Amino acid sequence: MGDSCCASNSCQSQASPRYRRALWMALAINAVMFVVEMAAGWNAGSVSLLADAADFLGDAANYGVSLWVLSMALVWRSRAALLKGATMGFYGLFVLGHAGWNAMHGVVPEAYTMGVVGALALVANLSVAVMLYAFRDGDANMRSVWLCSRNDAIGNIAVILAAGGVFGLGSAWPDLVVAVIMAGLGISAARSVITQARVELKEAGHAAHA
Repeated sequence: MGDSCCASNSCQSQASPRYRRALWMALAINAVMFVVEMAAGWNAGSVSLLADAADFLGDAANYGVSLWVLSMALVWRSRAALLKGATMGFYGLFVLGHAGWNAMHGVVPEAYTMGVVGALALVANLSVAVMLYAFRDGDANMRSVWLCSRNDAIGNIAVILAAGGVFGLGSAWPDLVVAVIMAGLGISAARSVITQARVELKEAGHAAHA
């Protein structure tokens, strides 16, 4: 039964005011940064910034879904995690495809914009990661939220390094390499979240028939 799931410490932590407040703040930060990075990436011709902007949008949606299922039974939170895992995987494939398109067309991004916006995005994502750090070992839904923020911060550092590479080499390849790395992180995180969510759904099914 759903009520029995909420008797666990995980569910109590999931629905705590502190966690809910952190999710709302994370949602707002990601929504603002999506607009900033989308505009900057488009103007600078940077695939890694555009990919990171898409990730900010996906994360904002993920935080919204997490808030929606916050007080629901574990089975619903695990189903939401499955959806988010699939979204993360799709994002990884999207980045790979866009990187391939840029490679074929020889687009060289603007290094200065990449560096400045990448640094701003890093500050934003580190703030979110710090807020969500205490909840990283919860259920699949909570884990997916933590993994998103962690991957975003790693991706921002990579974008800043790519900006230096583009500036020094005058080539798009550092930008493309970072895009591929970010895609790999997204696909790896998606696999982790989906695997844990499937285990939780299986356990919930067994408990319901017990």
